[in-house]
Amino acid sequence: MNEIVKVIAARFRFSYVWIIVGIIFLVLLSGAGIRATPAIMILPLEHEFGWSRTTISLVISINIALYGLIGPFSAAAMQSYGIRRMILGALGLLAIGTFFSTFMTLPWHMMLAWGVVVGAGSGVVANTLAATIVGRWFETRRGLAMGLLTASAATGQMVFLPLMAYMVDHVGWRAVALMVSAVAALAIPMVALLLPERPEDVGMKRYGQVDDTTQSAMTGGNPFKAAFQALKRAVGIRDFWLLFFSFFVCGMSTNGYIGAHFIAMCSDYGILAVGGASILATMGVLDLVGTTMSGWLSDRYNARVLLFWYYGLRGVALIFLPQAFGLSYFGLPIFAIIYGLDWIATVPPTVRLANDVFGRAAAPIIFGWVVVGHQLGAASAALLAGYMRNSLGSYTASSIMMGIACIVAAVMVLRIHGRKQDSDDAMQTAAVG
Repeated sequence: MNEIVKVIAARFRFSYVWIIVGIIFLVLLSGAGIRATPAIMILPLEHEFGWSRTTISLVISINIALYGLIGPFSAAAMQSYGIRRMILGALGLLAIGTFFSTFMTLPWHMMLAWGVVVGAGSGVVANTLAATIVGRWFETRRGLAMGLLTASAATGQMVFLPLMAYMVDHVGWRAVALMVSAVAALAIPMVALLLPERPEDVGMKRYGQVDDTTQSAMTGGNPFKAAFQALKRAVGIRDFWLLFFSFFVCGMSTNGYIGAHFIAMCSDYGILAVGGASILATMGVLDLVGTTMSGWLSDRYNARVLLFWYYGLRGVALIFLPQAFGLSYFGLPIFAIIYGLDWIATVPPTVRLANDVFGRAAAPIIFGWVVVGHQLGAASAALLAGYMRNSLGSYTASSIMMGIACIVAAVMVLRIHGRKQDSDDAMQTAAVG
């Protein structure tokens, strides 16, 4: 495999590291499309099986929670066992889980397939993977690279959601599950053939590296021990908790609420699934721009100030959302522009702050624990919003609650110091056990 990479790298004038970014972008895009699938399936499953929205929301919340909880252990396992092995295993889980979901007839079948198996697989092909790749392959332009990789989640929605909504309407939800299973399976040979473990394996340096130092190959450690040791050191630092709880709010207001419930919310106002998915896809296009730009800005400006504006604008957009449905042609486009540009723009400056506070070696694992907060927030919101919709008959109260939480987070992030609390060597020792 490394010989193939060396031949390809020799034939191109630009650095092979950007091909690495492209490969990981496609892997993350596939994972994002698979994670978005249950939002398309809420209404079809209600109609076919009579399952309540609360039951389906519980499955989505399990999926989202596992997506986050796997993160720090995945980051540690990538250091111990290798990035390529972990990605291949995750893609296998995604392909298997989505395929066998076509046979489900009971709620626990969905919980096992989409909640546990897909949730575990998607937890590996997540933002912790992006953070690990950026730390291993980039010396400079890390913010830009992180922005591009983070934007893959939005692009996944852009590519998959309208198509999936159309397929649900015309050929049924099982065809959608088979399609995303095939996407995961097709990504496996690409990763196996074209993704080297680290730059040194193919005679390269990190992008922008000027010296000849090499990164130590951290293999053979216990990833569970490494993840918990990194957490033990991090919990004594206030900045960790500020990052954790601000990202908790980020997860509530994105994956857990808009990502899981927006299409169903649109149906309350007479907008069909294809229409709701198209709006989400439009926001995905906008976020591709917004998150990439956020990465560029994170290389140049104060990450705390960027996060203040991102959370504040998102809060305003969510408070405005219930009114947006009543403003004929202008309401939803205004919401889509403000929210879309901001959707996951928070990730690059959050990773930048994690690197500033904890150092490059430990940052991927610590960021994995911060992502746990993100996904616990998302799981809480997915379940709570479904319950409130059943109880109150609308999503209005949920939207306002999410908006207020974002404004609180905007104030919270200004208190992050962003100064490294420990040396890289000390944190690396904690990270690898």
